[in-house]
Amino acid sequence: NIILKRASEKESVITDDELKRVLLELLDEIVVVDEKARDLEPEKKRQFGKMFGKEEKIYLTPLEKKKIEYTLLKQLIGGGPLEPFMRDPYIEDIHVVTGEDIHLVHKLFDMIKTNIRISKEEGPVFSRALSEKIGMPVSEGQPIADGVLPDGSRTNIIYSSAVSIKGPSMSIRRFTETPISVTQLIKWGTISSGIAAYLWLCLQYGRSFFLCGGTACGKTTTMNAIIPFIPPEKKIYTAEGTPELQVPHTVWQRLLTKTTGPKEGQVDLFDLLKAALRSRPDYIIPGEVRGAEGNIVFQAMQTGHPVMTTFHAGSVTKVIQRFTGDPINVPKTFMDNLDLVYIQLMVERQGKKIRRCVSIDEIEGYNREADGIMARKAFEWDPVEDVHRFVANKNSYILEEKIARNAGYADTSEIYDEYEKRKYILERLVEEEVFDYYKVVEAIWGYYREGEKGLPIKL
Repeated sequence: NIILKRASEKESVITDDELKRVLLELLDEIVVVDEKARDLEPEKKRQFGKMFGKEEKIYLTPLEKKKIEYTLLKQLIGGGPLEPFMRDPYIEDIHVVTGEDIHLVHKLFDMIKTNIRISKEEGPVFSRALSEKIGMPVSEGQPIADGVLPDGSRTNIIYSSAVSIKGPSMSIRRFTETPISVTQLIKWGTISSGIAAYLWLCLQYGRSFFLCGGTACGKTTTMNAIIPFIPPEKKIYTAEGTPELQVPHTVWQRLLTKTTGPKEGQVDLFDLLKAALRSRPDYIIPGEVRGAEGNIVFQAMQTGHPVMTTFHAGSVTKVIQRFTGDPINVPKTFMDNLDLVYIQLMVERQGKKIRRCVSIDEIEGYNREADGIMARKAFEWDPVEDVHRFVANKNSYILEEKIARNAGYADTSEIYDEYEKRKYILERLVEEEVFDYYKVVEAIWGYYREGEKGLPIKL
């Protein structure tokens, strides 16, 4: 109460850092740190201050002050009761239904129940405070809000009891500041060293591909992990609704949609992708394609701009059906501008949920007689043995016809030697436990610059 009373006397603040500074200043003004306070009962700590003429001073031990600092910042700046989960790097998702135990999606233990809950009385206040942090205040008239917290975590809030029957509910998709490396994905079994080597070649030589799958299957995580395969001197153009893509390249044009404010000032993904065609990027990466902007994606491919994006679909057939149907309506004859369809799913194996790349298909072209798209399986996942098989080995349309031939290989089969070399490099990085994202980036880019001499390991 003392802090809140004195806060009105301070200057206005805008950022969380400014608010933190003011709160700590106010705390310092009313607290006297003294080890002798350890022996005082809580009620006597205020009285002890009055005895010495310090009416609004409270005597605390260093540890007590530290605890109050944490609680104050947690409640007014941080995530309140969710703060411990927001600090845990192993938490992927936080699911809140007011009045019930909070559930988490853990990287190692999957869905787990906690003993923490937000009461039905606290729910409306907490959800409004959370919505203000994402800049989309909720109300009975505007009960649903989607946005991004200051730390980058994606947040969905449903406020009204008329919409959320059990009371306000929230879902938070945690943002990882440092991306997961491609070697870590190999270690986890999400992809194989062979798949990674194949994608390395595809991204070096400007192939376009869609990374597809269901919700929470790790599409963006995989996308961020493989972006470093794009050569370091390339210009990357990203367009997103929420900032999730992380690009290590020096020349990175990062653009976001704008959905608030006057309609004439709003910018959607369609607008950003049209602007991309005039920016001369080497790679265009839309965060996710959902609707009519899919047409612009294929126009970009037709004009020679490689594109990689995520898309919700569970098979190459579904990808083709959704892109050639409403509302995207890409002509079937345009589909051969796409080179690869990568499918990743969350699957259950031996009672445990795991993320796996289940297939990669190469798009060969449009078959006029069959009025369909010809595709060739490049990789497939064996769920029994939990291994990825390179079924297009020595028979890859993309490696031989789209990469080796354009790269000037006299014998297109020699591309497989380079594939095997890069596969071995990745395996050695895993063996040497090089899992740090930035060290993996250095290794990949070192290979681009100096070949094997640029690697931090011996082959």
